[in-house]
Amino acid sequence: MDFLERDDREVLELIRKEGLRQRMTLNMIAAENTAPPSILDALGSVFNNKTAEGYPGRRYHTGCRVTDELELLAVGRAKSLFHAEHANVQPHSGVNANLGVYQAVLRPGDALLSMKLSHGGHLSHGDPASLTGRVYRSFHYGVKADTEFLDYDEIRALALKHRPRMIVAGASSYPRLIDYGAFRSIADEISAYFLVDMAHIAGLVAACVIPSPVPHADFVTFTTYKTMMGPHGGIILCKGKYANKIDRAVFPGTQGTPTLSLVAAKAVCFNLATTPRFIEVQQRTVRNAAVLCEALKVKGYRPVSGGTDNHLVLLDLRGKGLKGDAAERALEDVGILTNRNVIPFDPESTKTTSGLRFGTAGVTVRGMGEGEMEKIAGLIDLALTSPQERDVTNRVKEEVGALCLRFPLPGFAEEEGRDP
Repeated sequence: MDFLERDDREVLELIRKEGLRQRMTLNMIAAENTAPPSILDALGSVFNNKTAEGYPGRRYHTGCRVTDELELLAVGRAKSLFHAEHANVQPHSGVNANLGVYQAVLRPGDALLSMKLSHGGHLSHGDPASLTGRVYRSFHYGVKADTEFLDYDEIRALALKHRPRMIVAGASSYPRLIDYGAFRSIADEISAYFLVDMAHIAGLVAACVIPSPVPHADFVTFTTYKTMMGPHGGIILCKGKYANKIDRAVFPGTQGTPTLSLVAAKAVCFNLATTPRFIEVQQRTVRNAAVLCEALKVKGYRPVSGGTDNHLVLLDLRGKGLKGDAAERALEDVGILTNRNVIPFDPESTKTTSGLRFGTAGVTVRGMGEGEMEKIAGLIDLALTSPQERDVTNRVKEEVGALCLRFPLPGFAEEEGRDP
């Protein structure tokens, strides 16, 4: 970082501070992960200097020959990795990817059927707080009160009642597998489009650890960070018959020029996702989540739905007399990062919540395994049950630090948080 040291030491110092924070905390935020240095190299590459509105062979600027090669490489890798007929790698984010799909095949006022945000859905699936909830008429399905699994009978009944133009599956805090075949059948029954947002689980799908929605859905969107361990960006996969509509919806429909350094990082991400190490990390991520879930259950915490099938563990804290916001703060104080989260039928507000969401991707990439998950569950319990006892919290913080030193972030230099 010689140039940054010359041009802006204040920003350089913040980068170093952030690198230290990441190295010395246990990141169990389910929506985060650690991108390898090669991803960061691509993000900081000379592609940042290029403007290239349009698509390969159809640009609105000159000097795009190498840019075209890059985008075609990223598209080809995405299609191969997920066995998709078409891929658009330009969306700046997962929300932009969803907007692109809506723009492609829906009109303002069309109906969406998607998962309730309070039951694990996502804002961009038609929630009233989102632009999508203002442009489209949104109806929402949820989970069963007794099992906290998706209620496919309710989904079908709502679909028959409201006749949505599109059915959306995918979630931000649902720890179970989704039956994409059942959704496909419901969508076919009412002639609706079927979109799957697999932002959280894309890495698990890429590694064939859990089933893929691609064979079932008309459209699949996802982000390249979280379990993918790549840059912050979005992707759209679709059936070939929708390719032109999707491309026009992204540009010029919802975006201008793509961020080409981000496209370069996505290409690297897809390449890394074919490696044995990536696959092994995804396999261990799921195993670690199951072990963490069971260990917390033994300590008296209730996992929503009784367990997990992916990288997520969602806890109901009410049995412990705790609330999500206080639990989140208590864990951050000792170096364990997670986030408060509403649970199905939550009596608390989104600012307070009765739940806490954990993810195992961030600690798994450091090399931690099942033994460490049991250890972390014990540290979580100590921090939550004795938040005011300084001797206890100090001991937990020391043990968290020791784990961080024992399992350093792979490939990152001591001083700046990344390879020089």
